[in-house]
Amino acid sequence: MITLYAIKPAFQNLLRPVAHWLHQCGVSANQVTVAALLLAAVMSGALWLWPTPTTLLLMPLVLLLRMALNALDGMLAREFQQPTPLGAVLNELGDVLADALLYLPLILISGVSAGLVTGLVLLALLSEFCGVVAVQIGASRRYDGPLGKSDRALLLGAIALLLGCGISPDGWLTATLFIANGLLVLTCFNRLRTALREAKPC
Repeated sequence: MITLYAIKPAFQNLLRPVAHWLHQCGVSANQVTVAALLLAAVMSGALWLWPTPTTLLLMPLVLLLRMALNALDGMLAREFQQPTPLGAVLNELGDVLADALLYLPLILISGVSAGLVTGLVLLALLSEFCGVVAVQIGASRRYDGPLGKSDRALLLGAIALLLGCGISPDGWLTATLFIANGLLVLTCFNRLRTALREAKPC
């Protein structure tokens, strides 16, 4: 199933000069990974402390920067350094922690179901777990959609933009979160199904 992950190579090509510059400056892949998590933490803290339209309008920019940092850490690891076990751990944990930090402030929006937001966080974590567990059975790390990490970032950015522009959440936000949770369930299923097909028989 097609997701935004399919355009990652083109995105990385745009960032390659930045990756070269960071490497020349002695910046490691792990440092970039940690920077992406800190960025999410700062944005989350800002939303909790100042849940204003202006703060929400910063979200799309922060999400774009986070996507760039996520692409850069992988490029630095693969193209300039040997990938390390610590780097793999930081990358996977950083992604799910950053997702939780950025999604949970949606609870502050009046009329939004805390259960749906919590479900979004847990299902996002589960979808990444399904992608990682594929490696345990001999398949490749799975990034199947329809709601992968980049797709979730696009969705969250669009929600923040609409709310930041003063559009009332009314019922559309609850419906959107409900649909997103359903798509995450399908994402988990697709990743596990593809992993099982790819895995070599024992």
